[in-house]
Amino acid sequence: VQLQASGGGLVQSGGSLRLSCAASGSTFSALHWGWFRQAPGQEREFVAFITRNGERAMYADSVKGRFTISNDNAKNMVYLQMNSLEPEDTSVYYCAADPWFPSIDYREYDYWGLGTQVTVSS
Repeated sequence: VQLQASGGGLVQSGGSLRLSCAASGSTFSALHWGWFRQAPGQEREFVAFITRNGERAMYADSVKGRFTISNDNAKNMVYLQMNSLEPEDTSVYYCAADPWFPSIDYREYDYWGLGTQVTVSS
């Protein structure tokens, strides 16, 4: 399974971005999805996950109320709508997928995209 993330960029504080991630080559009917981020010199950090049926989502406290994760199984895609962005959200954002379990632990995911840079200026 190959994942391709897109939608990153430079935005001012308070602005919005929408990240997308597409899966290709999957033989699974649906995937659990996660978004993580990693700033230079820091650990990879959980942002959000959504179950493959879209019924359950979980968010890091730092993004709760500002970010929304959603998925489209027909297109094998996941999205991360990011509103009210803050300079502290500046990071490389990675999408991840797993056919078996959603998780806040990045080590539980089998498939990863290359990442997309999000930079929020103050």
